[in-house]
Amino acid sequence: MDRARSILLGYFGLWASVLLLLAGLPAGAVAARKAARDLDLVPQDSEVDVIVIFNQGDGESHLRKLANLGARRQRTLDVVRGAAARIPARVLAQLEADPDVEYVARDREVRAALDYAVPTVGAVLAQQYGWTGRAVGVAVIDSGVYGHGGLRDQGCSREQVVYSESFLPDDGSTADEYGHGTHVAGVIASNGLCADPAGGSVVFNGVAPGVRIVNLRVLDAAGRGTDSAVISAIERAIQLRNRFDIRVINLSLGRPVFESALADPLNRAVQKAWHAGIVVVAAAGNLGRDNSFGNNGYGTITCPGNDPLVITVGAMKTEGTVLRGDDLIASYSSKGPTLIDHVVKPDLVAPGHRIISLLARGSALETTYVHDDVPWSYHDPSRAAGEVSPLFTRLSGTSMATPVVSGAVALLLEREPQLQPDQVKARLMKTASKEFPAQSITVDPATGATFVSQYDIFTVGSGYLDIAAALVSNDASPARAMALSPRAVAEETANGTVVRLVFDTPVVSGGSVVRGSSVVWGSSVVWGSSVVWGSSVVWGSSVVWGSQVLLESSSVVWGSSVVWGSASSAAFSVIWGSEAPEAASVVWGSQAPEGSGLFNEEN
Repeated sequence: MDRARSILLGYFGLWASVLLLLAGLPAGAVAARKAARDLDLVPQDSEVDVIVIFNQGDGESHLRKLANLGARRQRTLDVVRGAAARIPARVLAQLEADPDVEYVARDREVRAALDYAVPTVGAVLAQQYGWTGRAVGVAVIDSGVYGHGGLRDQGCSREQVVYSESFLPDDGSTADEYGHGTHVAGVIASNGLCADPAGGSVVFNGVAPGVRIVNLRVLDAAGRGTDSAVISAIERAIQLRNRFDIRVINLSLGRPVFESALADPLNRAVQKAWHAGIVVVAAAGNLGRDNSFGNNGYGTITCPGNDPLVITVGAMKTEGTVLRGDDLIASYSSKGPTLIDHVVKPDLVAPGHRIISLLARGSALETTYVHDDVPWSYHDPSRAAGEVSPLFTRLSGTSMATPVVSGAVALLLEREPQLQPDQVKARLMKTASKEFPAQSITVDPATGATFVSQYDIFTVGSGYLDIAAALVSNDASPARAMALSPRAVAEETANGTVVRLVFDTPVVSGGSVVRGSSVVWGSSVVWGSSVVWGSSVVWGSSVVWGSQVLLESSSVVWGSSVVWGSASSAAFSVIWGSEAPEAASVVWGSQAPEGSGLFNEEN
């Protein structure tokens, strides 16, 4: 707990430095730069890891250009027409001035962001009808996958992990030293009958136990990695798409947002995967409790979950039952809108709290977070009380909710393999359950802190994942239409400020900025009357969520809030509708490791 707090305090100090540095910069200066603003913090006499996106040329020419500037530890990142390298900080200005260079970003650190979960979302019903995600490939880009018996086919003879590769620069092992990737893979694909060789009475199945797992390791034994490693893994998933029928990429990781999704290299990589026909599912982040600036966790979606194309997932608590009606949002689940681009996120919520899944023996999470242990007697009553299961562990976070949705995507694609990523996203959002309370209150048993959650569009998105509803739906969205998450735009009306949804979110395709279409959404109620009334973002079914009409317990996000920041501080100034990188808007904190105790909630 103390170690986790010290990590977060270190991040707070970093982001505070970024904001203080940028406070005096005019908006125009941000738009004119070709380099990310956090690079200005790097001492000139040091080296820095960067990702450089070029306007033209091939990978070899990019490496030669960087080598001439003194770069080392280089790797090509063809999927974003770029390269990663460690360069002397003193050459940053020269690199930015190069006409062949489109953008320079820091190679930033990313971190790892089922007994009740599977039946709650309707996966048991799907499996009873024979849908298991059979032969669908899912790329798990995470901390590696342990050789667990639960990751075998239904005959327990063939391993489901069909390919493994490490993208860590100094570690070629694909084993799971951290313990996160194994848990994630188990949520997607665990075969309960094979997981427990002793034949316990409780079976823990994943959402889609018939899928094939492609293990792409990018996080080390501490759960840390880099943008370039993740981008390289995404590129490999695209290359292996046809070989293993990879239709889904699971990204249960994240880091703060520094620039627009139009510029960020990690965002551009996930967009490439999406356009290659792969559904990308990403964690929303675990910063929903962050009230550093009085915004009650709004505006804390992490990257790459901030991308308008991908399916971004928030976390629900099952309350220890298989019934959906009593479930509540996890107070730590990050909330939208996204910084800089103001995209409505998350897209969906799914069970993510105290999820039981596969344990990687000897991993950091097993040895460090003993309070996540599962009693052996929980799944095998013949065992003595107090014995700890060597097979399963219990973790919490949006990282656990993300693979629930990835499994759902695999089930849907097994049934309808012709579906394109945008159609899958639209189907899941349209069929999601819209039944929520107006608000809920969580008291952390460890600290006594109280957290109030409002069930608005920026907290629960389009609703609670309902796999059964998605499988029986006859919705036929146009194959070529885009299902971009909309932007939230504030408009002044006679009744005050109204926040509306705008379906013109721009994305990068190829190297060009294109705008999306609202064809997929049409006039259907994707978000339901509980979070959207007409085209206005609301609470309940009548209260417009603007700066003039606010519930007593609401978070002030618009107007003078720190997210949009029109009044509180020059450091948080944001130009409405701007597409330029705005590094002055930064998510505070970092997605803490699941199981760290930072978000201790009951049930």
